[in-house]
Amino acid sequence: MADFGHELWFGAFLTPDAAGHHRIVRQAVLADDIGLDIVGIQDHPYQPAFLDTWTLLSTLAGRTERVRLFPDVVNLPLRPPAVLARAAASLDILSGGRVELGLGSGAFWDGIAAMGGPRRSPGEAVDALEEAITVLRALWTPGDEGVRLDGGHYRLEGARPGPFPPHPIGLWLGAYKRRMLELTGRLGDGWVPSAGYAAPGELGAMSEIVDAAAERAGRDPGEIRRVYNIAGRFSGAAGGGFLDGPPTVWAEQLAELALGHGMSVFVLAVDDDRDLKVFAEEVAPAVREAVARERARKRRPDAEGPIGIAEAPQTEAPQAKAAQAEPAQAKAAGVGAAQTKGAQAKRAQAGAVLDEATRPRLPKRDISALPPRRQANGQRLVLIHDHLRRELTQIRDALEQVAAGRSDAAALRSMINELTMRQNYWTLGTFCASYCRLLTTHHTIEDEHMFPMLAAAQKSLAPVVARLEEEHEVIAGVLTQLDAALVAMIEDPDRLDGVRDQVELLSDVLLSHLRYEEEELVEPIARLNLDI
Repeated sequence: MADFGHELWFGAFLTPDAAGHHRIVRQAVLADDIGLDIVGIQDHPYQPAFLDTWTLLSTLAGRTERVRLFPDVVNLPLRPPAVLARAAASLDILSGGRVELGLGSGAFWDGIAAMGGPRRSPGEAVDALEEAITVLRALWTPGDEGVRLDGGHYRLEGARPGPFPPHPIGLWLGAYKRRMLELTGRLGDGWVPSAGYAAPGELGAMSEIVDAAAERAGRDPGEIRRVYNIAGRFSGAAGGGFLDGPPTVWAEQLAELALGHGMSVFVLAVDDDRDLKVFAEEVAPAVREAVARERARKRRPDAEGPIGIAEAPQTEAPQAKAAQAEPAQAKAAGVGAAQTKGAQAKRAQAGAVLDEATRPRLPKRDISALPPRRQANGQRLVLIHDHLRRELTQIRDALEQVAAGRSDAAALRSMINELTMRQNYWTLGTFCASYCRLLTTHHTIEDEHMFPMLAAAQKSLAPVVARLEEEHEVIAGVLTQLDAALVAMIEDPDRLDGVRDQVELLSDVLLSHLRYEEEELVEPIARLNLDI
């Protein structure tokens, strides 16, 4: 177990849900903008609710500029390796060398067989993957002769190599069992486990198998990238387990994996823009700084003891970056100076009130110790919030559809298209207005009923309740700004970007507020057996 000194990469693992295709593209562009290094897309061709992974990766390559892209991981039984070699090389050329290739031997064999693919035993699947690696590398290697391979699963009868990727595409293998881990050590450029199948405590034993196989093959284990698919929850209190706590806890845990197990690429499963930003702007820099300090310390012969996360130098706060970017965004939205200042003021106010460091927190108790009926009572708040989150996602997707339609209408310059767009603006406005009323009603019920009940039942909750009420006021101000942006959009369709800006602000503020409320109130509601 070692730190191999690799550059650290941080990325997003996005679910290719066809119904949320606008969100996926938006989040990939966001990942590119905020400095993440890589975007991974799972590959399940038999899943009818998913977009085709390779088509999606190609689209994302055209919408991004610097972020790397990879299938996480390819379902090899449904992706013939010779065709996959051409596709990966082509996308690497078109994207300027930004493609890596995650490979999986196959899973969910019923789904694969339903699509006409082979049903392989575990041993056959590993053998097929090894042959596929040979095919891929042969077709990426320049030569005058056609490639021939007479394998048990794949055949080539004189296929000419090419096109050739502009950078060495890494072959990263999704592996958990011994034979796959050994194959990774012998032939892989990277290893891609997921935390859901390989917990942090299991990585050491798996990594030893990879390293030993590499050494037997005459390879340096440090040649193999360690890529970890992760998931977690940003919360105010530490002690909730792996990646369940504030960003500082995340940073400590990921730095330990980098220094202790050589993990150097962390890909976060995420559907929430705010979590994506926290991961990129708070967690990633802290991990990089902690790992860099420890690497420097080990290079000093007189060094004493490890250096902790808390000693990391301060970086520019995300709120400051947002404040710097805001004037340009407002100008691009085409709004007036007064509205721009109003948006900036609301964003600054929201940043102050939603500052995680100043939110009151109470000691946490284990909700699992309560009777199931009481647990369900507390979870009712989460169900209500989930409805609000789903509706907000639908608004954002609808907004992107209207924006896409606006471009089409402008290009076609037809009266029918312009009339259709006008109707779309009204529909979007109605949708947003309905959501604002729903949210305002929910907050009113909390302010007048739930919060007083909680404060009376447990006096220590009073500071939390007061803070939540203050956050309601901030959200009300954001809703007022959104209403003004909607009115401006109906009067002048060119102001659609002003609506987008306000919806993004609402999303940041509301999602943070809902998480905080759940973290502090679900357990008391359940324990006190309150009817909300």
